[in-house]
This record gives sequence, structure tokens and C-alpha cells, in this order.
Amino acid sequence: MITTETSLTRKALSGKRVLITGTTGFLGKVLLEKIIREIPDVAGINLLIRGNKKHPEAHARFKAEILTSTIFERLRETDSEALEQFCEQKIQCIGGEITEPCFGLSDQDYQQLAATTDIFVNSAASVNFHEALDTALRINTLCLNNVADFAQDAGDIPVVQISTCYVNGYNNGIIHEAISKPTGQHIAVDEHGYYDVARVFGELQQKIAQVKASTPSPAQPDALTELGLREANRFGWGDTYTFTKWLGEQLILKRMIGKTLTILRPSVVESCYASPKPGWIEGVKVTDAILLAYAREKVSFFPARKAGVVDIIPVDFVANSVLLSMAEALNEPVASRIYQCCSGSQNPLGVERYVTTVCEEVRINWRKYPKLARKEPQRKFVLVNKGVFIGAIKVMKQLTTLWDRLRLRSATNKSKALKMVESTLKLANIYANYTSPYYVFNSDKLMALAAKMGERDQQLFPVDAAHIDWDRYFKEIHVAGLNHYGMEDRSKVEMPEALEEDRVESQLGENSQAPA
Repeated sequence: MITTETSLTRKALSGKRVLITGTTGFLGKVLLEKIIREIPDVAGINLLIRGNKKHPEAHARFKAEILTSTIFERLRETDSEALEQFCEQKIQCIGGEITEPCFGLSDQDYQQLAATTDIFVNSAASVNFHEALDTALRINTLCLNNVADFAQDAGDIPVVQISTCYVNGYNNGIIHEAISKPTGQHIAVDEHGYYDVARVFGELQQKIAQVKASTPSPAQPDALTELGLREANRFGWGDTYTFTKWLGEQLILKRMIGKTLTILRPSVVESCYASPKPGWIEGVKVTDAILLAYAREKVSFFPARKAGVVDIIPVDFVANSVLLSMAEALNEPVASRIYQCCSGSQNPLGVERYVTTVCEEVRINWRKYPKLARKEPQRKFVLVNKGVFIGAIKVMKQLTTLWDRLRLRSATNKSKALKMVESTLKLANIYANYTSPYYVFNSDKLMALAAKMGERDQQLFPVDAAHIDWDRYFKEIHVAGLNHYGMEDRSKVEMPEALEEDRVESQLGENSQAPA
């Protein structure tokens, strides 16, 4: 039964001008498509897009890398002329760089953008777990100074900052929609509740400078990557991505005291559940490493805690959460809010159930997924304790290192076996934080927001993971979507290097939340 109740989200965003970053990424594309399809009365959408070598101009990159995406097929099939008209009349592509002051724009262009923006959604990020520390800080943390500056210059407009549930680091138990505390090195808490990270920035910048001064240029990226991992571990995080996203939260909370800020944290973002195309996905996300490891028979053991809750959320639920947050920020300004878009508290999915379901689907129906499985998987896939798995890999590393030394190999001329063992150990340390959870993410505040927005918005913009049928999602939607969409262009597929013989770069997504 369809209610005639008015959509508060549509009403709030009607006539408003939105600035969005990160639309070249996974979540950004879904959010843009949802606005075009469900909120056509929006006044305009400004897209801040960084040019690249192939497409230096923002509009050219938009047409080549965003508008051609299969996520827009439903809109094309429904009314291609209307889509074209919307893009021509309401979408403006601005060539800029979020990491630069004034986004690298001229004074005139910057002022024009500020004058034509009512709300800012920042979805840009580097979700590369192996990012060099200086790069991760620039993209995930320090650029939020530019975001806060712009919000002020635009008339204290609301900001919706896309973060990740995994800023919780090594915290255990129920993780609520609140500021996460470090579990490692002490950081002082400000009277407003956020952590004062100015000293941390100073320490990190000093260590970055020391590495650059003492390391030859060719070796600097690896040295800065290792530095990022060490510093993340020291403060209580498993990887540089989540550490720098947490630092970013503290920075933006400080900069926007007394203003309108929403921090939205997705968990592991996976393929669409329903809208606009069930199963639509780009690339390979965190938990898909298990599926691929089994389908390709790359490994027989995987570090995981069977009793843990793996938190997966379809990308359309995340986009809907962004839209509800935007509407609330416009309707009820001058407040700071934190929401978690996740499934753990509403519809917990056990690690063992997840692994059994996806592996069984691939084994039984492997012929349906030729891009995932080249033959029927024969090996057993065993989940083992994180400590046991990592301990075994460390022993293997010691043995292969000894063998390299006996063969007079240097640190710059490692054997393929040693490189593979080191890569596996690094990936195991990172993945185990997601597959061996002792925490459950809570989304009570987001559920309260959905209830407040009313029945019509709950129909148009569903966010409640309680409505997800996990068996149906994995067996009928996600695995098929991953095979069709995620693997359709192998040049863009981002798989863990230890699982892929083609040695594809082990970055898990561009400008998306995976964890988003």
C-alpha cells in the first residue's frame, strides 16, 4: 500500500543546490543517480571533480567516467531525454582539488561556487589501506580544513561528511553513534567532546619529514606506507585509512562547532540491494576477498572469528542515509550529529554464516559466475583463529627469509615466495580486523531519524537493515552482481594482490566506503 504522505526529504531538498565530491567513486555515483531519479526538483548539483591524465577537464571526465556508468541504465531506459536534459540544465562540473585551498579555483570561480551551494556532501576519500601516510593525511584528514572554510564562505551551510564505522579502531563491544576513543597512545579530549589532535598532526608531520630526509626517493612510498601502518597501530587502529578518517572526524568537529555538521559512517559497503539495479557494484570490496579466495582456490585458510558479526550494508541504503541526513541538516540546522549506516544491531550477520553462504553459492552454481570461478572449487575453505593464522604466516616468513639469505638475496631483491608471504601477512593483519570482530555497530540514531522523517520517506529512502534477507541478497543478488558488474572490466578490478595472479593493485576502491 502506497501512502499519500508527503516526502520530507524531497520537500527539504527541493529548490536546493548541492555540492558533492567523490562522484567518480562507488557511493558517489549511487548518490548522484538517486538524486536525479527521486529528487528531480533539486535546483542544481555542483560536482567537484579532479581532472586526470585521460580527462583533464571536469566535464569530460564526468561524461566519460560517471555518466557512462551502468548505474544510470534505469534512468536511460525510463527517459533518456529527461536524463540528458537534467544533466545539461542542473549539473555543473567544476574542475578542482579538494586538498588545495579554495579547491584550487580562481577567486571568481570559488566565490561563484560558494554563492550557488546550499549544502555540501563530502564523499571524497582514499580508501587504500596501503596508502602512504602523507597522502592519506592530505586526502582523508587535512582537506577537511578546506571543506570547513568553504562551508563558512558559503554562509555557514550544512556539511555531510562521509566517514566509516571503522573509525572505532580496536574498540570492542557495542559501538554507538558517538565520537570514538583511541585505544592506544593517549590523546587529550577537548571540552566539546572531540579529541585534540593538533599534537598528533605535529608528530606525524615530523616523522614524515624524517622519513623523506633519510630515505632515497624510490623507496620513500614504501617507507611512508610502513610509517602510516605503525602510527595507526600505535594509536589504536589497524590501518592508515581508518586512522586518518578518525583524525578527519576530530578536525571537522572542531572546525564546525556551533554549525551544521553530520558525520555519516557506513560499515562495509557492498552491492545495491534493490535500487536502481540489484547487485550493482564497482570493483571488489573488503569482504569479497573471502569469496574470491574461495572461487579462485588461492588459499585454503582465512583468518576469521566465526562467532563475530561481519557488518555489511548495501550501497543504496548508504545513499538513502545521506539523503535523510541532508534533509535533516537543512530542516534543523546548527547541530552536530553522528549516524552509522550498518546492519550489526538491526540484522546481525555472523561471519560463519556469511562465509558458508557465499562459498556454497559459488560452489553449487559456479557455472553462472564465469568471471569469479573458472572451475568448480575443490579445496575446503577453513576459517582459523586470527592469532594462529598470523603466527603461522610469521613462521613462514622467517623460513623464506632464511632461504633468501642462503641464496644471497638482498632486501631489494626478494624472492617471489618471500614477497607473497609478506603480502599475505600484511593483508591478514588488515583483513582480520574486519573478519575477526569483537564489536557490533549500533544504528539507533539513524533508525530514529528514519522514523522521524515519516512513512513515505521510509518507502522512498529505506535505511533499515532489518529488512534485508541475507540469504536472498547473497544467493540471488550480490554474487551475481559482483560477477556481472564488479568484474566486467578487469583493468578496474581492485583485488588483494595476494589473491590475484595478475598482481592487480591492492587498493580496495576509489572515493568510496569500503569500509566507505
